[in-house]
Amino acid sequence: MKNIAVFASGNGSNFQAIIDAVEAGKVDASIKLLVCDRENAFAIERAKKAGIPQFVFSAKDYASKADYEKEILFRLNELGVEFVILAGYMRLIGAVLLSDFEGKIVNIHPSLLPAFTGKDAIGQALKARVKMSGVTIHFVDAGMDTGPIIAQQAVGVSADDTRESLQEKIQKIEHELYPQILHELFTAGEEKQ
Repeated sequence: MKNIAVFASGNGSNFQAIIDAVEAGKVDASIKLLVCDRENAFAIERAKKAGIPQFVFSAKDYASKADYEKEILFRLNELGVEFVILAGYMRLIGAVLLSDFEGKIVNIHPSLLPAFTGKDAIGQALKARVKMSGVTIHFVDAGMDTGPIIAQQAVGVSADDTRESLQEKIQKIEHELYPQILHELFTAGEEKQ
């Protein structure tokens, strides 16, 4: 069983999918901490309901990214966290966390990377009038949505899709695919032992 921390900035629907999968025994992990950078994010309520400790911070209260990441790193190490799982965390991960968790930070992004990196990937896809978008799960590196891809799944975009309808289609895939890929990642190599 892997000790994980989930980082989220908003509603936390992917966080909830991970909580549900862990509770159902579909992901062999223990969620040790929610890290959240917005004090009014609904993800915090999800963590409270599930009995998961939270570290909520405001970046503006710190002199630099390195300063708040050092505090996060201290908490992760204190809890024995082995993997960091990003679930709608709207900040780039900096050098402090990248150096200690190299190859152990996973993100989910609502596009078929390398297309539509950064914020509002769904809006970008609609504006570009693509016929196909999707979901990418990838390892995090120093770039924005540039780390090695672990898995992708396509989602068709129809001419009458709105932001809401496309988001709903993408989230349906995310909520199934993310827990599945995390389970595979956490149990890789265990069958051979």
